[in-house]
Amino acid sequence: MSGPRLVIVGAGIVGCALADELTERGWTDVTVLDQGPLFAAGGSSSHAPGLVFQTNPSKTMTEFASYTVRKYTALGESCFRQVGGLEVATTPERWADLHRKHGWAESWGVEGELVDAGRCAELWPLLDKDRVFGGFHVPSDGLAGAVACGQAQAERAMERGATFLPGHTVVGVEQRGGRVSGVSVVTSDGHRTVPADVVVCAAGFWGPSIGAMAGLTVPLLPLAHQYAKSGPLALQPEGPILRHQDRDLYFRQHGDRIGIGSYAHRPMPVTQEEIGPRSTTMPSVQAFTEEDFDPAWRDAVELLPALAETKYEEGINGVFSFTPDGFPLIGEAPHLEGFWLAEAVWVTHSAGVARAVAEVLVDERSSVDLHECELGRFEQAQLSPAFVEERGKQNFVEVYDVIHPLQPMESPRPLRTSPFYPRQRELGGFFLEAAGWERPHWFEANVPLLEDLVRRRRDGRHAGEAPVETFLGAEQRDEWASRYWSPIAAAESYATRERVALFDMTPLKRVEVSGPGTAAFLQRMTTNNVDKKPGSVTYTLLLDVEGGIRSDLTVARLDEETFQVGANGNLDLEWLTRHAPGGVRVRDLTPGTCCVGVWGPQARELVQGLTDMDLSHENFRYFSCKSGYVGQVPVLAMRVSYVGELGWELYTTADMGLKLWDTLWSPGVTTAGGRAAFNSLRLEKGYRLWGVDMTTEHNPYEAGLAFAVRTDKDFVGRDALTADVTRRLVPLLSTEVVMGKEPVRHEGRTVGYVTSAAYGHTIQRPIAYAWLPAELAEPGTHVDISYFGRRVPAEVAKEPLFDPGMEKIRR
Repeated sequence: MSGPRLVIVGAGIVGCALADELTERGWTDVTVLDQGPLFAAGGSSSHAPGLVFQTNPSKTMTEFASYTVRKYTALGESCFRQVGGLEVATTPERWADLHRKHGWAESWGVEGELVDAGRCAELWPLLDKDRVFGGFHVPSDGLAGAVACGQAQAERAMERGATFLPGHTVVGVEQRGGRVSGVSVVTSDGHRTVPADVVVCAAGFWGPSIGAMAGLTVPLLPLAHQYAKSGPLALQPEGPILRHQDRDLYFRQHGDRIGIGSYAHRPMPVTQEEIGPRSTTMPSVQAFTEEDFDPAWRDAVELLPALAETKYEEGINGVFSFTPDGFPLIGEAPHLEGFWLAEAVWVTHSAGVARAVAEVLVDERSSVDLHECELGRFEQAQLSPAFVEERGKQNFVEVYDVIHPLQPMESPRPLRTSPFYPRQRELGGFFLEAAGWERPHWFEANVPLLEDLVRRRRDGRHAGEAPVETFLGAEQRDEWASRYWSPIAAAESYATRERVALFDMTPLKRVEVSGPGTAAFLQRMTTNNVDKKPGSVTYTLLLDVEGGIRSDLTVARLDEETFQVGANGNLDLEWLTRHAPGGVRVRDLTPGTCCVGVWGPQARELVQGLTDMDLSHENFRYFSCKSGYVGQVPVLAMRVSYVGELGWELYTTADMGLKLWDTLWSPGVTTAGGRAAFNSLRLEKGYRLWGVDMTTEHNPYEAGLAFAVRTDKDFVGRDALTADVTRRLVPLLSTEVVMGKEPVRHEGRTVGYVTSAAYGHTIQRPIAYAWLPAELAEPGTHVDISYFGRRVPAEVAKEPLFDPGMEKIRR
């Protein structure tokens, strides 16, 4: 097959890799355009130092890099030299973080080892080993010659029929009927249109300009990054690429000289209009600012004293792309069919991203989960130029920092707040951020509740209960697991299990799907039966064509043609919108609405006295919904629970949100609950968190969600499903609270990895969910979690860990 007419904008390493991947899959009608010469076209690939370090906290980014290493190694030493990678620690905090990084590598299948200062000096003889605690060495890391790799892949693509056209400046994206039809270009011969059925923008830091031609906001910030070379030195044969992240530096050899890259300087953004006028030798190179590099040179000399014998030279300020969250931009424009992005991709991940884009185009899904990278992940509030610039600059500053997995960016905040936010602040909420939302993790106002619980347990007033230390779980947390956590979470968990608590669920994406044919559409798109009578609520899944879990949803049928969908984020909104047939409307309700979860054994008692609805179990069954009033507030009430207790989610319009909270609030009765307690409670019940516990790389049977699959109806991905599984998601009861993403070992062999983890205050044990081979997923199996290099014993448990008979929810 020749495939559709496909145009790639940009002949850097990503465009070349994509042409190679597409033509290998039989799509040979591929044209690659670039305004520059081939193959040093003048973008970031043309000056990139080419360091490929594979290990990343993201499984997806690690797999992108690992594929890049495998592919470029096969191209030969002229393209990739597998010299290895070494990251050194000069502080105790960094040394601990390298242990964490070693765990990621083990989880994601990258071979590496922690080495002492002496071994670091053997690998890099110029290194002052007295300044080093140790290092993390990955023998398969290496150096990619970006231009050479691009050319080698382009030549293979051309042998299969692809065309590469230099000197073609794209000046417009043509479209017809909501679909891309070609690109307008200017060449030395004048203006012409290159017809296309699919256009992929792989233009690097020019991406925002190309996107604008298609009416698309590309949330990417070009930033200058400094790189220079030392003078000649007496060097041994080429050693590994080196990172000194405590000083935001990296190093590589250039023959008898050392290249030094620095992220230690101030962020230096470059606007689209400034790229050309401020360039020097090529568009991606800006004038070198010595005053910004001088401190980095001093730090480099401190680590590598031999550098003092020389001076730095050939310095550049090279432009690279940064996004608000540090991930690439992959996906199709929501409003223009056939216009795709493969943007903000560094050499490190270039082949992996190209493969993923080619798989999505040809096969409709990637073999690697892409939710962290999909273009549609951003909310509208995250697309403003001011937000993109501020977050992009902060990502530059933090690129080598030791970052806790819960650590939020400090600015711009607050960006999105629920109507309950004023009351949450009055209650001393400690806020973190997700998708722009301020989300309380605990409340200082609950300190008296905590103190009362501690006092009563220590006074022995709760006969037969475990000691207070066991209830709190603080002793099962090390310094890392204690960050962004408070023992107040134990009190909020207790209040939810024993009384009633209010949880702000406003950040949950709410989507209205309505119109003739909506039931049939949702039946086709999701795995469970949602075509039930009005008032029903159904837990169901979105799958891709190969049966991978795209998302999990809660679908409430409000009337014959109207459904409210509780989704995970903007990707679900975009997926439903893209697939909706004519007459079916998909609308985001989130900005104009809010939701509070009222959960606990006293939830019915609290709400019944405030509402005109009959909340009795007989008249308001589990997984059903009704409309009514709470006080003066009109609400949609859904009897669902994500914490394993009796209760309701109450939805209303944003203007009535504060009134709803105040109506429900009863001093001495209600407690405000935060995300720390919420996560503990949901893991005790075994409720999955999409994007963390399961992704498109997992199917429902593996993930323990077979109950949400009705194979007696047709739905996307059904034919690819199999109940024969080789791995399972299971709960582990461990001796310490871990963070997530740690490797799990059995008899000394790495067999899986942790997804979610927390302390279960009700069951009084640390919980870690993990993916394990099916033969090891049986309750009672003993395994070890490798946590910062320490062995943490754990045992597979039977789920759910709490209330297996569902008596608490269904009373």
